[in-house]
Amino acid sequence: MASCPLCGRSTPQDFCRDCAWDLGHCPIEHPLETWTGPLPYFAWGYYQTPDTDGLKRAIAALKYDNNPGLARCLGQWVGQTWRQQRPPLPPGQSKPLVVPIPLHPSKLKQRGFNQADLLARSFCQVTGFPYEATGLMRTRSTQAQFGLTPQARQANVQAAFAPSPGLRRRSPPGVLIFDDIYTTGSTVRSAAQCLQDHKIPVLGVVVLARVGTRTPTA
Repeated sequence: MASCPLCGRSTPQDFCRDCAWDLGHCPIEHPLETWTGPLPYFAWGYYQTPDTDGLKRAIAALKYDNNPGLARCLGQWVGQTWRQQRPPLPPGQSKPLVVPIPLHPSKLKQRGFNQADLLARSFCQVTGFPYEATGLMRTRSTQAQFGLTPQARQANVQAAFAPSPGLRRRSPPGVLIFDDIYTTGSTVRSAAQCLQDHKIPVLGVVVLARVGTRTPTA
């Protein structure tokens, strides 16, 4: 019997009963509320709420405890919710190309995997969307965004991305950018800008979690 990656209890499932309960209280009630504006985004769950930090712990286990297998079920959950909610896309854009936010090669070597890549692959397995794992390149190393002010976050990732030669040759009619967490949007805005500068339309952003709050459940 396997162990729950969040608490270590034995479980035949991906998560033990208690941790599954925590994660079950993370999904956003109205995920289409942020699918608006010049760069709409679709988030599956809250990173942390007054009720639970289950998704925060799951992301930490994925990224920092060497649990890349967690991305399979988490990415599938995002894909299932996308199919249920059906965010509106422009005419003729029913199958957008999904591109993950990349890690810098030095960080990728250190971690061994890119969590956004793994999550996006599972998302595409559910949605059937085409996928380009190396569509974006990180052109310079940046410091971790955690703890930075919104202004510092934007400066940190300014001009940090470029479309790959393969993506430019492919010239897709529309792209969805995929990342693990949406905090202020600085990272995905920088990535979107570099694609738009090369005449590659960005339809929106998909993330596993967004930082935000909601009212506790009594």
